[in-house]
Amino acid sequence: MHKPVVVGRPVVSRVLLVGQAPGDKEPVLGRPFAWTAGKTLFKWFHEALGWTEDETRDRLYFAAVCRCFPGKKSAGGDRVPDDEEIAACSRWLAAEVTLLKPDLILPVGKLAITQVLPPAPLNDVIGRKFRVDYRGHAMDCIPLPHPSGASPWHRMEPGKTLLRQALALVARHPAVRVLR
Repeated sequence: MHKPVVVGRPVVSRVLLVGQAPGDKEPVLGRPFAWTAGKTLFKWFHEALGWTEDETRDRLYFAAVCRCFPGKKSAGGDRVPDDEEIAACSRWLAAEVTLLKPDLILPVGKLAITQVLPPAPLNDVIGRKFRVDYRGHAMDCIPLPHPSGASPWHRMEPGKTLLRQALALVARHPAVRVLR
């Protein structure tokens, strides 16, 4: 893992968005979802909620499974954090849940989703709301696909439809409605 640690704005929110780990641009720009995947993610929130990127960053608490860039794969692309790295960083997410006591968690991408739900195909979890218990805190969970340009899942069916369903669930959730 490569420092610096990347964190979101100090926002008190009942909605916790959890990504995988920063990419190589995020440490330079000093914020999560600062590059291509972020543009797509903030476009989703704008279409579903009418929020700009700044409004989204001011209203949701941005966390991650791992807080440092994991590095590149030898074949290109960002390396997925391994189990040891995930375990080493897990106390941060646990502390954030304990402090914020969110009503809603939005895990973004498979790695983040598997931190709160059992492993399953995206087709089985995106577009649905789950009640989860994360380290003793009960909350709703609406998984989102990773907005990466490397993944075509959210740009083809059934991903497009399931993403729209998930964003509609987010927009209707009471924890989000009070943020409007």
